[in-house]
This record gives sequence, structure tokens and C-alpha cells, in this order.
Amino acid sequence: MRRGWEDLIFSFFLFSQHETVIPSELPLIQEVTTTLREWSVIWRQLYVQDNREMFRSVRHMIYDLIEWRSQILSGTLPQDELKELKKKVTAKIDYGNRILDLDLVVRDEDGNILDPEQTSTISLFRAHEIASKQVEERLQEEKSQKQNIDINRQAKFAATPSFALFVNLKNVVCKIGEDAEVLMSLYDPLELKFISENYLVRWSSCGLPKDIDRLHNLRAVFTDLGSKDLKREKISFVCQIVRVGRMELRDNNTRKLTSGLRRPFGVAVMDVTDIINGKNKSQQFHNCGFFYTTGLWVTLKLLPGDIHQIRKEFPHLVDRSTAVARKMGFPEIIMPGDVRNDIYVTLVQGDFDKGSKTTAKNVEVTVSVYDEDGKRLESVIFPGAGDEAISEYKSVIYYQVKQPRWFETVKVAIPIEDVNRSHLRFTFRHRSSQDSKDKSEKIFALAFVKLMRYDGTTLRDGEHDLIVYKAEAKKLEDASTYLSLPSTKIELEEKGHSATGKSMQNLGSCTISKDSFQISTLVCSTKLTQNVDLLGLLKWRSNTSLLHQNLKQLMKVDGGEVVKFLQDTLDALFNIMMENSESETFDTLVFDALVFIIGLIADRKFQHFNPVLETYIKKHFSATLAYTKLTKVLKTYVDNAEKCGITDQLFKAMKALEYIFKFIVRSRILFNQLYENKGEADFRESLLQLFKSINEMMSSNSDQTVIVKVCAFQICTLGPTQRHVQIIMENLLRTVNRTVISMGRDSELIGSFVACMTAILRQMEDYHYAHLIKTFGKMRSDVVDFLMETFIMFKNLIGKNVYPFDWVIMNMMQNKVFLRAINQYADMLNKKFLDQANFELQLWNNYFHLAVAFLTQESLQLENFSSAKRAKILNKYGDMRRQIGFEIRDMWYNLGQHKIKFIPEMVGPILEMTLIPETELRKATIPIFFDMMQCEFHSTRSFQRFENEIITKLDHEVEGGRGDEQYKVLFDKILLEHCRKHKYLAKSGETFVKLVVRLMERLLDYRTIMHDENKENRMSCTVNVLNFYKEIEREEMYIRYLYKLCDLHKECDNYTEAAYTLLLHAKLLKWSEEACAAHLTQRDGYQAATQGQLKDQLYQEIIHYFDKGKMWEEAIALGKELAEQYENEMFDYEQLSELLRKQAQFYENIVKVIRPKPDYFAVGYYGQGFPTFIRNKVFIYRGKEYERREDFEARLLTQFPNAEKMKTTSPPGDDIKTSSGQYIQCFTVKPKLDLPSKFHRPVSEQIVSFYRVNEVQRFEYSRPVRKGEKNPDNEFANMWIERTIYVTAYKLPGILRWFEVKSVEISPLENAIETMQLTNDKINNMVQQHLSDPNLPINPLSMLLNGIVDPAVMGGFANYEKAFFTEKYMHEHPEDHDKIEKLKDLIAWQIPFLAEGIRIHGEKVTEALRPFHERMEACFRQLKDKVEKQYGVRAIVSSLPISPFHNSWNFLKVQQLTIPV
Repeated sequence: MRRGWEDLIFSFFLFSQHETVIPSELPLIQEVTTTLREWSVIWRQLYVQDNREMFRSVRHMIYDLIEWRSQILSGTLPQDELKELKKKVTAKIDYGNRILDLDLVVRDEDGNILDPEQTSTISLFRAHEIASKQVEERLQEEKSQKQNIDINRQAKFAATPSFALFVNLKNVVCKIGEDAEVLMSLYDPLELKFISENYLVRWSSCGLPKDIDRLHNLRAVFTDLGSKDLKREKISFVCQIVRVGRMELRDNNTRKLTSGLRRPFGVAVMDVTDIINGKNKSQQFHNCGFFYTTGLWVTLKLLPGDIHQIRKEFPHLVDRSTAVARKMGFPEIIMPGDVRNDIYVTLVQGDFDKGSKTTAKNVEVTVSVYDEDGKRLESVIFPGAGDEAISEYKSVIYYQVKQPRWFETVKVAIPIEDVNRSHLRFTFRHRSSQDSKDKSEKIFALAFVKLMRYDGTTLRDGEHDLIVYKAEAKKLEDASTYLSLPSTKIELEEKGHSATGKSMQNLGSCTISKDSFQISTLVCSTKLTQNVDLLGLLKWRSNTSLLHQNLKQLMKVDGGEVVKFLQDTLDALFNIMMENSESETFDTLVFDALVFIIGLIADRKFQHFNPVLETYIKKHFSATLAYTKLTKVLKTYVDNAEKCGITDQLFKAMKALEYIFKFIVRSRILFNQLYENKGEADFRESLLQLFKSINEMMSSNSDQTVIVKVCAFQICTLGPTQRHVQIIMENLLRTVNRTVISMGRDSELIGSFVACMTAILRQMEDYHYAHLIKTFGKMRSDVVDFLMETFIMFKNLIGKNVYPFDWVIMNMMQNKVFLRAINQYADMLNKKFLDQANFELQLWNNYFHLAVAFLTQESLQLENFSSAKRAKILNKYGDMRRQIGFEIRDMWYNLGQHKIKFIPEMVGPILEMTLIPETELRKATIPIFFDMMQCEFHSTRSFQRFENEIITKLDHEVEGGRGDEQYKVLFDKILLEHCRKHKYLAKSGETFVKLVVRLMERLLDYRTIMHDENKENRMSCTVNVLNFYKEIEREEMYIRYLYKLCDLHKECDNYTEAAYTLLLHAKLLKWSEEACAAHLTQRDGYQAATQGQLKDQLYQEIIHYFDKGKMWEEAIALGKELAEQYENEMFDYEQLSELLRKQAQFYENIVKVIRPKPDYFAVGYYGQGFPTFIRNKVFIYRGKEYERREDFEARLLTQFPNAEKMKTTSPPGDDIKTSSGQYIQCFTVKPKLDLPSKFHRPVSEQIVSFYRVNEVQRFEYSRPVRKGEKNPDNEFANMWIERTIYVTAYKLPGILRWFEVKSVEISPLENAIETMQLTNDKINNMVQQHLSDPNLPINPLSMLLNGIVDPAVMGGFANYEKAFFTEKYMHEHPEDHDKIEKLKDLIAWQIPFLAEGIRIHGEKVTEALRPFHERMEACFRQLKDKVEKQYGVRAIVSSLPISPFHNSWNFLKVQQLTIPV
């Protein structure tokens, strides 16, 4: 089945590529289709990115939309179900768009997408606010595990804030043995309190309900649950069983036992959190167990709505016979007509002295309600829903417990008129298990509490520590005995008595017992209040002298208390107004109170009470003359808007204006129904005068009323006539503008103010803009100020939008309005501020910066959007970038002689504009650069400032992501065409264009590589750019990229290369007191005023990096230079001493620390598939420590996974170089030692070994090749060694771990010279080692000497004689005469080296090897005779030198070496 869905989805998407949406379809179906297409693209991307969690979420949403789309298209759904389904679809689309970071969709009340062209700006803004809030709430609910509510439930719950838990008791599987009471309720285990009434079922001893008619109908609903209850972390369903019968079940004696006692039996608890929060939605049986085999079987289901809605929508579950257990507390919404007067009384605990008994008493508490005359109120106590009312309630009895804890709750419902005369009475009696004894037990104590306090307010919620009184039983039954006494210990203390005394106190005929008793109460009444101020208002007729004070105090009452008594409070306010109709004494206070209440309803906390207020106005409001007073007070406020103390109240009134007018209109309608349109003319006149006052207030220039004006503007919808718009523009536009400028972006009102400003500008036509300037009169400075502040404000709003990024419709509407305004203001610039006398440089400058900021803002960059979104925007608004771009171009050319004033400042903004990837815009605006070049050239005979600026700005722009290959081509083509046509700029202009194009190539490469994970490529590209800046002498940019390179090296732990990079910066500085230019200190870490100070800091850092890279020789060299400054220039001996200690450590490290010797590799990158900076080039790489060639190759191929490794080391042909692929050639090369000249005598190998792999620039690679046909007489005549000498542009290591090389084939004679020199050096080194260490083994020396003097080898130069010392060769190569003499000299010098070696060999040879030595001596004598005869005698005069020819061929700067072997 799942696979079928996937096939369906993909088929749908495949089909949808060519599907044409028929306009006759429902708009919602069109939206679903478009949404599915858009989501499918993102869905595929999530699959590719392996974002599994989001992929699954989107898949489920797509499944749902496809299924719902099919249901809607089927046309089979009833209207109510279709309406619900549409809500589900729009909610799903909006939620999906948010989590996928797509655009917010704004809708009307029916769920249809709003058309911005047909919607006012303010309405559009409010729609965005509502939509954003709804989506955010949904998002939070989805994220929260405890708010995991499905769409269907959410849609239903959105219509009502009330919920109910339906409970159907199926069976009680428990052997009780007697009659019982089964009490079920909801409990919050974290707050440790019950949150609902009990649902009570009386169960018989035979295991069936006592009311047999309800056997299969034991149903109840726990109502009034709200959103706060759904957010509870835990809710439990608790069942308590109270046995009703004997004291002890096991008591089976024959004596007559007391019956009817309520005794605790058992309790069961079940966690229903998942059912409440919607994770478990189905109706099913639940076992709420007492033991493993016993329990309570119930069905549970959460239902949306209040009791009236539930009975209407779920009649199969809830009917009139279903018990209703209300929440112990108010629901979140109290609808008019929902009259409630419940007092919940909970028996908490007690502490009773055993008195004369040997054991603790079996205390039973009896609860009843009496009036002040001592008459008991009948049937006012409800032990639980589903049971009849009773007159007295008896508590559970705990057997012989001194401190019983009951926590039993009953509901007391007393008629409202009886509450003030009533009190709760608690009597205490000891119950005996034997009936005979029990009958003789009398009431031993009493406690009471009055329901109404002395000030007329209801008993406070919470715990009450009641006084337990003792007296004769008959006296306790008389209410007059105790009603005058204090009922609680707090009252007792207030009357000056001690509440903690150990001895009993006598009060009248009663004695205060040492016993204690606590209860808690909770009042849920829409008629009784615990607030004195609110009570004073509700009972205003009882004391009219306090009415003024009560009205003022109302606005200090807690909002939650007021909304509970909303209808009564509103009735009281309008009754006060109507009963004082001839006087205006209370009108303003009543008006303020009404505004206060409306403001409460507008608060998010009480927003669910909006329907309550609407219902009151339509059904319960009856003040027929209220319209006259409300209109009059409002007009008074508006007329005095600027007076101190009035503005705040007027602002509140303006926010409540909608409901004030609803009261006015409803009042007038009710009046007309009674008096048939009497006073209609007066009514119209009063409204007209009110509107005139509002209009005059809007026309004032007072800053005090700005917030009131904006609020009024949002609420009052004046007709879009030209005159109305003009009035608003004249009186409000600039005030709103200034308010927006002064407000912070974090202000809650900023969005509203910007919406107001946009609304005004949207209504303005060409006439209004022209008129706007006229309103400033002849004061030119006022116009300048207005335009200046407008340009700054627009630019700030564009750069830092006040609306979220997904409010696309609002943002595009704002952009459209701003674009028209900018163009209108540009026209003003051309007309009033362009001529020489009136030119305003700063104003024009602000215009250009604003226009470019508008053009480059993120919300207009269409290429960044999906194709669907791009098409929508283009269809609705066009490409606004082109419109403003062409306007900028025209404005630039309009400047004429003023252009030079904007160079070079405007180069950057114009460059930003031309880099926008819109071809026509680029073609139209790039010529501005040539115009700038011309302007500067005509003024200064060069365009150096323009050139400097464009190079600097281009670097920042391209690095920031702007620019591409097409721009480079267009720039080159357009500017070259213009330059070549110019008489003076042809040559210099072309040079400049080529320079910029070269820079752009490098910057584009750099930007591309910067997103590459391969840091080595990034380093190469960085060096490419910094070398270019060095070439064109742009020191600032050069240093900038040096630090980029240094940072890359540090990330890779290339400390040596980082040091060499910083050294390039240091070399730009002098050891002087010359001031340090800003561009030289580009890093915050350097605090230097002079170049010398900066160079000092740099050297310190470089030495640190050389130390970390084990390049102590380099660190010592820098240290010596730095020490010279400390000693002879700065005289900073402290720093000098520290530096010298470091140097001493470096010297010690050189001779003691073993340093790894890295290998070097030649790498060729062939083929057009590589970036330009490495394409068809060869580089020498310095390998990492202990890195083998195989590992290095693997690293290379990881960086270029599509590259093919070449199997030959021969240079590739053009077919490889021009191919579109990637070919890598890699082989190991040998660095050639180049000892510094200071080493003129033998030194330790530990010292020399550093230079074998460091400070090297020449590398060799040798391979045998045969040239020509094989010579049978001399096999070596055409056998050559092709030796490639690679010379890098810089020594390694350097600022990179690799450098590019060149290769040149060199002559065989040069290779012969080098080979002979190496052989001589090898003999010399071996001899030196044996002279230094007599214990060295002799075998290596034996093999070396024998291999040279052997007759078959004859010194290794016999072939050279045949190849180079012939008359033919000398004749053909006369230029090699000096080289031949050099070779002969080397051959002659081999003899003294061999002689010394054979001498040492003879001294150390063993007797066993003596024949071998003697033969070697004989061969040497033959060789010596031959050489000295042909090439002369050489002798070593003093101690053996390293080599008389050491470094003698350093002049050879060659690269390709081929020699016959």
C-alpha cells in the first residue's frame, strides 16, 4: 500500500511537469497543486542530502495533501465536512511552508489567499500578523511532545477553547462485600491537587450499580477543561472506593454492628496524559487497577467544546442523562448566560484528642449548611456528579486515627440570595463499631465558617484553620450560641485572643478546644466575588456615595476577576450611565471603565473572551441612550487630545474604538426599535461632529498625539478620495516618517507605523507628490530636510526590514510603493536641485545610495528563488531591479558637470548595481564606468582614483558572492569598445580594462575555490591573487591576502609556511619610527604606532611559528636581526636577554633533536578540467612528515576524485593537455643540496642534514632512455640518462608547500661533469668518516674503492673519453671546450682521493682480505699511471678538503639533463 502511494506521488509529479491548471478549478485545488510541485523539489533535495527526519516529515505532508486533494475533487463531501477539510488543508500548507522556510501565505476568513491589489495595506499587515501567529503556535505545538495534537483535532479545537473528557464506566471488577461509592476525578500529580469534581456511582454489594436502570449507561463528561489543562505535564484519572457498612469487614460476631459507616477501601490511578493531549485518540477500554486481578474498566475520549456543543455534536455519547462533572475552577471562557454559584469545600485534616478514651477516636465529620437563624438549608450539598443533592454529608471514618487526613471534596450550591446569611457547619462525632454504643455517642465538638465576609465579599479561596468549639450537644445545635464567635484562628487573633494556647479558652458558653481542623474552599461563582472593589461596583446602588471611588478602583482590579463577571460588570456600568442620564457626573468614568474592559479583551491573555463581548452586545446589551453619552465623551477626549493626561487615555480609547462604535450603533438600533427613528438628525450630527474632531486632531502638528494618530489611522477607514488622501498626507505623513526614524527595530509598534506610512504612500498619486512639495512653501531647506530624512529612512528600512523574510507579499507591496516614491522624489531632485545654484551634493549622494540599496536588497534577487516563486513575482511586480537601475543610469547622466563630485565615492555603489545578474541591466549600466573614467580624465588627466577604487571594491564584491564569467566578458567588451573610440583613453583605457579582467579571473577562481574543502587549492588561489596585487603594487590588498593565506596555514598546522607568509609582511616594514599606516595593521592583535614596533611584533610571532615548525635555523637568523635592534637601537636588554635564551635553545635543538626529512614530489596537472591556476602546470610538493608517495598520491586523488593517474613519467602530449578531462602525473624527486657559503670547512652531518631538505630550489629526476640505434661496439654510446632538473620559483619551504617549476633538457657533457663530481664527493665523504671514526666497518669502503678501480670500470670515465674526448666531438662542439677541460680536471682529482682511501683500507684490512687489497692496489696503480699520463698530477697538500670543486657548478641554471652512460 505504501509503495502504491509513492508511485502515485511520483506519477503525479511527473505528470505535473506538463499539467495545465484549469482556472475553473477551486482556488484551493490550484494552491494545493502548486504547493505539491514546490515541495516535491525540496523533497528530492532532502533525499540527496540524506536529511531523513525532514524527508519523512515532508513525505507525510505530501501524502496528506494528495489524499485531501482527491477528497475535495471527488465532490462527495457534505458542506460541513468540506469546510473542515479546507481548514485542514490550509493549516497543513501553512505549517509545511514554515518548516521548509518558504513564504508565509495570508488568507481571508474563508481560507482563500488574499489578493494584495484588492486589500488595504493595513488589512494586509494585520493578515500577516494573524497568519504568522497561527503558524508559530502550530509550530510550537508540533515541537512540543506534550502538545502532539493532530490536524483534525486542532481544526476543531481552534473553534473553541473548551474541552471535555468523556468517561464511560463499563465495570468495577472488585470484591468489596458491601455497598460502596465509586468516586472518579481528575488529578494533577505535580501540583498535588484534584482539578475536577467527583463523578459518583453507587455500587451494590452484589457487584452491580445500585440504580439498575443505569447498568449500561454509566457515563460522565469532565467539562470546562482549557488549553492550560492540555499543557499540564501530567494528568491522572483517580478512582476512590469508599465502602459503606460496618466498621470492620472481618468482624463477624453475633452482636449487632453499626451500619452505614463510610470507610476507605481502595484507590486506583491511571495516567491519562496521552489521552488529554491527543497522543491516544481512540475510544478503548482502560483498566484502572487496584490489584493485578481487580480494577475499573472505563472508556475515555477527549471531546472539543463546552457541554452545549458536545451535546449537539456528539449526541451518541452525551445526552441529558450523562453526568456532568465540572472543573473545580472557571473555564477559560465564561459565556453570557453561564450562571454558576458553586463553592467547593474540601475536608483536609484534623487532630483530635482521645479525651477519656484509651485509644484515638473514630472521628466522623458531618458537613451541613445553616442560615443565621439556625435553619438547615436542604439539598444544597453535592457529593459528586451523577448523584442527588443531600442536606448533610458525612465523612469517611479512619479507625482509631488521631490525625485523620480526608481530602474529601463536596460542592455546595446555595441560591445567591441566601449566601450572605449562610454558614458551613462541621460537627464531630465519635462512631463506635457496636450499634448500641454508637447510639449513645453525641456530638463532641463543632466548627463553622461563614460564606460571606464582613466586607460583603465571599469567603477567600484557600485553606482555613477553623476553631473547634466544645459545649453541650444541645447548645452546639443552636446557631446563636456560636455565630457571634470567631470561626477561624486568624479571626481569633484579630480579636486579641491567642490561637496557640495549650489550655482551653472560654468564649461565652463555648470552649475553644485544643483539637484542630482544617478545610479548604474554592468559590466558582459568576455572582459572588472575592474582590472588594469589584463588589462595590456590582452593588453600586447600595452606597452611591462610593460610586466615584468604585469606578476608579475597577481599573485596578485583576483582569481575570473582571472577565469572570463580564456581563454583570457591563450591566452595572451601563445601568450607572442610564440611571444618571440627566447628569454627566459619571459619564467619563464609565467610559474609561468601558475602555478598560475592552482593552482587557484585546489582551492576548483574554482574547478568547471576544465572542463573549460580541454575544453581550448582540443579545444582552440594552442601554438605549448609551450612544449619546459615549459619543459625547469620545468627542471631548479627541478635542482635548493635546492636553496633559488626556493623550494616554485617548490612545486607549482609539484602540477600543471598534467596540465603542459597536456599542454606539447597537444602542441607536435599540433606541430606533423603541422610538421609531426619533432624533435621527441629532444622531447623525453628533457623529459628523465627532469625525470632524478626529480629522482636526489628525491635522495637528503635535508630536504628543502621534501614537493616537497612527492608531486612529489604522482604525478609521476614510474613503480613498483625492481630498482625503491629501489631508492625511499633509498632516500625518511626515509625523509618521519621523516616528519610524526615531523608533528602534525592537519596538512592538514599528511594524504598524511602517504599515501606516506605506498605506499613505500607496494612496498618493502624482498630484499628491507635487502638492507635497508645495506644502513646504518657499523654504527650500524644509524640502531638503524632508527628502533627506525620507531617503535615510527608506534606506534603513530596506537594509533592515521590519518584517520577517517570509512576509513576501508585505515586503513586495512595500517595495512596490517605495519604488514609486523614490522615482517621484527623483523627479523632484531633477527639477529643484540640479542646476548650479541649487545643487545639493549630499541629497543626490543619499539618493544614489538609497537607489542602489533598493536594487541590491535580498528580497529582489530573483535568481535566488525557486522558479515558481520567481515566476509569481515577475508576473505580479516585474523585475523592479531593472526599473530602478535604468532610473539610476538616467539620473547619473543628468548630473552633467556635477559628476566629478561623485568620483570615486559612487564607484562602489555603481559597481554593486552592475554586478546584479540581469543582462539588460548590466549592459545599460556598465558604460557608467567609462563615463566616470572620462570625467576624471578631463579633470586630472588620469583616472587613477577611479582605478584604485574599482579594484578595491571589486575585490570585496566578488569575494562576497557577486560577479560571474558573463560579467567579466561584458565588462571587457563594453569598456573596450568605448575606450578604443576615445582619442586619449584608447591605450590607457585598454590597459586598465585588461588589468581588471585579469583581476576578475583570479578573484572568480578564488571565490570558487574558497568553497572547496581542499585547503591546498584555496592556498594556491590565494597566492595567485596576492601575487597579482604585488605585481600591480596594491600593497593594502596584498597584505589582506597574506593574512588570509596565513590563516589557512594555521588551520592546517603549517607553521613553517605561516611564518614565511608573515615574513613577507614584515619585509614591507622598516626599522624606523615612521608612523604605521592603517593598511599595515590589518589585524586587531597588533598594537603598534610605528613601523618598527609592528615589525618587532611580527618578528616575535614569526620566530614562534618557526620554532613550532622546527625551522630553528630560520628563527636564529631573524633573532640575530632582532637582537641587533634590541642591543643597539632600542636598548631593550630585558627583551634581548629573553631572545638570546631562545636562540641558545634553538642551537641546542639543531644538534640534538632528530628532525624528520620530508620527501618531495613532482605533480603535473594536465587537461582542461583543472582550474586555470594549476592547469597544464607542474609543481614540486613538499610532503608531510613520514609521508610516502603512495599516501601522497591517495591524498591528491581524494582532492580530485574524477582525475586519472598517469602511468608514465614522460611529459604528456597535446592530446592530454587539450582534453576536457583531468590527468595527474606524480613521482618522487630528489632535492639538490645547496649549502650556504659560510660552511667553508667540514661540519657535523646533523647541521648539514637540514640543508638537504630545506632551503632547496633545485630537484632532480633521472630515468634511462635510448636514443638512436644500438651501437654494437659501444652499448653506452646511445644509452642516455634523462635527468630533469626542476628549479622552483622560490625555495622550499616557503609561503606554500609547493611551487610551480620549469624544465629544460641539458647536454650529456654537463651531466658527466656532475656525475664525476658526485663520485669524487662520495669518496671524499667516506674517507672523512673513517678518519673521524677508526671503528667504522671497512666493507662499505672496500665496495666503493673496488667498484671504481676495477679494470671493467676504470674510474667510470672510459665512456666519457669515447664520447667527448674525440676529435669529432671537439670539432662539432667547440663551445664545450671549457667543460671538457673541467671534466678532465675532475678525472685527475679522483686519483688523490682514491689514494687516500686505499691507504686507509690498507691500514684497516684484515689478513683474510689482504689478497683482495693487494689486487685492488695493483688495479689502482694501472689507473693512476693512465690518468696522470693523460690528465696530469694532482696532490692534496694539507688536510683533505671537503672538495676543491664544491659548489663550483652552481652557475648551471639548467633543467633537462641527458647524458650517455
